[in-house]
Amino acid sequence: MRKMDIKKYLEDKQSDLEKSKARITNSNVFDFNYIPEKPLMRNEIKPVIDALLRYQQTGIANNVLILGSRGSGKSLAAKYLMKLLSSKNQLKFAYVNCRHHNTSFKILAHLLGLRARGRTLDELWHLFTDANPDKTVFILDEIDLINDKDKHLDILYLISRSDRNDMAILLSNNPKFTNTLDESIKSTLQAELVHFSSYNAFEIGQILTDRAKTGLKFLPEEEISQIAAMTVKNSNSDVRIAIKALLLWAMEPKVSLQEHFEKARRDIMIEILKDLNSKNLLILKAALSQKDGYVKDIYHSYRQISTQSGEEPWSYVHFYSNLSYLQSLGLIIMVSTKVHRTHTNRIQMTFDTELFNSMWQTRFE
Repeated sequence: MRKMDIKKYLEDKQSDLEKSKARITNSNVFDFNYIPEKPLMRNEIKPVIDALLRYQQTGIANNVLILGSRGSGKSLAAKYLMKLLSSKNQLKFAYVNCRHHNTSFKILAHLLGLRARGRTLDELWHLFTDANPDKTVFILDEIDLINDKDKHLDILYLISRSDRNDMAILLSNNPKFTNTLDESIKSTLQAELVHFSSYNAFEIGQILTDRAKTGLKFLPEEEISQIAAMTVKNSNSDVRIAIKALLLWAMEPKVSLQEHFEKARRDIMIEILKDLNSKNLLILKAALSQKDGYVKDIYHSYRQISTQSGEEPWSYVHFYSNLSYLQSLGLIIMVSTKVHRTHTNRIQMTFDTELFNSMWQTRFE
């Protein structure tokens, strides 16, 4: 075997990436935070637009809960509407990603640019309303990642009970998110449910084509078609994987498209696993321990592993609702299987075991 020459590898790699400058005209369009001038129009966005316009006209809050799997365009749609309506001073918005600010205290402190320590939640709320006297549309992205310590989601109570009739747009990857809410919050919010379905291959192709026209010097139609098909088949239609795969291919076209796709998929999977709370990691650990994949067997294993790890296990109902959440993330697939004369659910795992084990060791060992 030829000894690796680190310097030679580095120089060759630099040369290949330098050449990518001739193919890429605007790398910003491949950033996940990029907002296109004209995003893909889908029927799913219409009720969100209608709710915002009704609020603009009447001042009466029309709260919305947008549900959908990762990479289905929820955040992009919300940010685009915020950009359109705030640019014309039609509505006041406050956007927070709950992945980074995962308690009611942290959300308000972030919006105020303050440290939350030493203040009560009511004090932070009054500081915010004093600094922002106009009625406000709160966009709380990835609301399902709010810390378990904030069980009552006090920020939603404050928004829904505000004298100014503030409005909330909540975005969640968990299709069972409403099951986790207190009845008091449900009754005051009365949020309209909007479901963003996963993109199909044609829609992903349109999105990639739009990015390529803006960011590349040429339109690789065949590669776009292949990436779109792989994304639907192998990654739960997560368009972020498709966008990253296209960028990687544009930078190094000599490497196979399949390799680029797998790298993009792996990178996104690392991010997804990092965002999971401990209880969901325990569910995946239990799923790995049961070869047959029957849900009830996995639940029993989950309870045992939780106890061993010092975690209070969820009830079966809460456990089962989180299986739907894990499926929406593309980590598992639930399949109905006939055993003897009855039907039961089995779980098929789609995540990388090596990545999971690394995450497990970081969190629990």
